[in-house]
Amino acid sequence: MAFKFEKLSILVVEDTGPMLKLIVSVLESLGVGQVYSADNGERGFETFKRVNPDIVISDWHMKPLTGIDLTLEIRKNPASPNRTAPIILVTGYSAMSRVSEARDAGVTEFLIKPFSANDLAKRIAYVINKPRDFIDLSTYFGPDRRRRVTPGYSGPLRRQADSAPAQSVAR
Repeated sequence: MAFKFEKLSILVVEDTGPMLKLIVSVLESLGVGQVYSADNGERGFETFKRVNPDIVISDWHMKPLTGIDLTLEIRKNPASPNRTAPIILVTGYSAMSRVSEARDAGVTEFLIKPFSANDLAKRIAYVINKPRDFIDLSTYFGPDRRRRVTPGYSGPLRRQADSAPAQSVAR
């Protein structure tokens, strides 16, 4: 699979030095134009505000801010320069409860460790080629969590909350 990533800027937020170097190295080998890095979520948000990258790749477990905390800052903080930036969360945990928590925080994609360079390239290509609409509700701001499209569905609304007006934010 050949992707052209030279025009992209990506921020990598990872608190484990060797993993940070590995992800940055993979991104550089994929031809990503600008790769920024931060070694924790707090510095990650400061870097995000300063450089406004196209994509954020963040580890989940960090201190003082986790990848989930960083996602919430990007999505909800008025100082965020781009609340709709795609966020790829990297973690060693794949339990459905973790995936749900990440999705509910506004994470765009989920990547399980260990992963290959091709897995990372596919996630990046996916967020570029298939951008998701954003939902803006009082209780949630982030990518549309419904991935399944049921063509021709004409049945009742799927959730009680479907009757509440939601704003879709075009990317």
